[in-house]
Amino acid sequence: MRINLGDPKNTIEIIQKYQFAFQKKFGQNFLIDTHVLDKIIKAAGVTKDDLVLEIGPGIGTMTQYLADAARQVIAVEIDTNLIPILNETLKDYDNIKIINDDILKVDINQLAQEYNQGRPIKVVANLPYYITTPIIMGLFEGGVPIDNITVMVQKEVADRMQVGPGSKDYGALSLAVQYYAEPYIVANVPPNCFMPRPNVGSAVIRLTRHENPPVQVKDKNLMFKLIRASFNQRRKTLQNGLNNSPEIQYTKEQIGAAIESLGVSPSIRGEALTLEQFARLADYLTDHQ
Repeated sequence: MRINLGDPKNTIEIIQKYQFAFQKKFGQNFLIDTHVLDKIIKAAGVTKDDLVLEIGPGIGTMTQYLADAARQVIAVEIDTNLIPILNETLKDYDNIKIINDDILKVDINQLAQEYNQGRPIKVVANLPYYITTPIIMGLFEGGVPIDNITVMVQKEVADRMQVGPGSKDYGALSLAVQYYAEPYIVANVPPNCFMPRPNVGSAVIRLTRHENPPVQVKDKNLMFKLIRASFNQRRKTLQNGLNNSPEIQYTKEQIGAAIESLGVSPSIRGEALTLEQFARLADYLTDHQ
């Protein structure tokens, strides 16, 4: 008989049965709200044609929901102590593969090839706050075939991913995410939806992969170097931020001319620039080396 983990009572029973200790280093907070689980599945648009990659299945609560909706689920869990629990809670499903590994070390392209003929996969996760950005950027930059990423993250991180220029939350993460995907906040999730309760609010955000990036740029790596350098020292002007960065190998004169080519004030800060303006800045420097 399947153990319905959407019921918090069953979650507590499983945790007690295995004497599971929550590990702070893995940022473990298990979701125990069925309404939120339903929203995540719906937002990801999971169908019986889909291969879903779940990052950090925990005790398998969302995994059960995903397995009911998808053709196949690959669940990657870093914590070895959770594997026996997953083997029990998911034993009645024949469309789940559990991998005990660090997601940053897994060859996701190979999994997509092997289990989905290289077609785009859907990624669903309740991400530990400390590693949200490396995981999301790793998925996008690794060239993994992705349809969308629907993830639970810290509320302020979700806000950061979707804001535009001029906001205090706007930064390198906003621009990087928006270059690769269209962000949409699906739901805000209060701490009482988790066990144990986190100290901060969370949000579910869906990142739908762009077929083509919203801006064309000759040297994408240079554009992201410019973005990082201009936000590393937010309080400095764009020109000083770029001049002071060891990543930027251009003279003060070249940087000044590039900023001037945008038709903006030399004293502008990086946080006022759009993604398109960063692309034009990179193109100008590429053309005037």
